[in-house]
Amino acid sequence: MTASDITLKMAIIVIVGVFAGSFMDAVAGGGGIITVPTYLLTGIPAHIALGTNKFSSSIGTMVSTGRYIAKGYADLKYAIPSAALAVIGAYFGTRLQLTIEEKYLQYVLVAVLPVIALVVLRQRSLPEVKREMNEATRMALVCVASGIIGMYDGFYGPGTGTFMILALCTLAKFDVRTASGNAKIVNLASNVGALATSLINGKVFFLLGLIGMVASLSGHYIGSGFAIKNGSKIVRPMVIIVLILLVIKIVVGFIK
Repeated sequence: MTASDITLKMAIIVIVGVFAGSFMDAVAGGGGIITVPTYLLTGIPAHIALGTNKFSSSIGTMVSTGRYIAKGYADLKYAIPSAALAVIGAYFGTRLQLTIEEKYLQYVLVAVLPVIALVVLRQRSLPEVKREMNEATRMALVCVASGIIGMYDGFYGPGTGTFMILALCTLAKFDVRTASGNAKIVNLASNVGALATSLINGKVFFLLGLIGMVASLSGHYIGSGFAIKNGSKIVRPMVIIVLILLVIKIVVGFIK
């Protein structure tokens, strides 16, 4: 695809949609629920839309990840093994996708998502400080959660960052800012892996992706700033929005 294939309407759709999705992604994860449909709305083929989305989102995620690390809201002791296990999990999740129909995972999500939403709603806020916990137990929980969520990312994907934040906050007792920073590192690792595959197979529309990249950079920069400044006050509502959008996506998928 070339520059002549891009219209002003396509550019506006990408700028608005990718900015909104990237802002949400930087705060609470789940931005792909908005950005992937945004690229599809421009009319480009689905496989190119997915590859182009990975291009712009990977660049944007680098910005929000960098901001969390610079502010000290990332624990690399846990983030590095998390990222490695998430990538391994994503590989096996993708392999599993080839043998099992996606609808079966959707059935599971329909049952699980209300429970997750109830847990979030019952908490007036996500933790602002890291709580005491045996370090070996914390590491084990982080590693198991990373592998499982990585597998989910490879198999299905939407809401991966959100689930990672919730797992780190509720199971591993991280504070919400560090959980967000670590989730961003994990998400960046899986994005780069997926992007490499798209690039090798020529499934990226670079010019449209560059437009999306600018919107993604802006959304991730502003969104991460909001999350760092406001903590649970903004992350919790955005997590709820992501869960609602994910339910809508699944229901629409059933209807189709």
